[in-house]
Amino acid sequence: MMQERDIVNDILAGAKASINTYTTAIMECSNQQLRSTLQTLRNEAEQMQYQLYQIAEQKGYYKPAPPANKNDVNQIKNTLTSAANSTTTTNTNQQMQ
Repeated sequence: MMQERDIVNDILAGAKASINTYTTAIMECSNQQLRSTLQTLRNEAEQMQYQLYQIAEQKGYYKPAPPANKNDVNQIKNTLTSAANSTTTTNTNQQMQ
């Protein structure tokens, strides 16, 4: 018989998988009405996942990673910002050609 902890972890894993599937479908969808529906479903799945996460954490079923070092967070933020700016500049330059 499955323990409550196992059930909660299975549901969390399923929620994560469905969120990833919705995200992939949204990125590949050209029909705006379908895209909007998929976004709503993904948002609902994210809310459910977060509620389950909170329950799992309260019951001690899930131990989050320790907080990230502030310097590491800033370094990653700077790297991503730089990459995003580079992509925007590249796309703008390509459009102008």
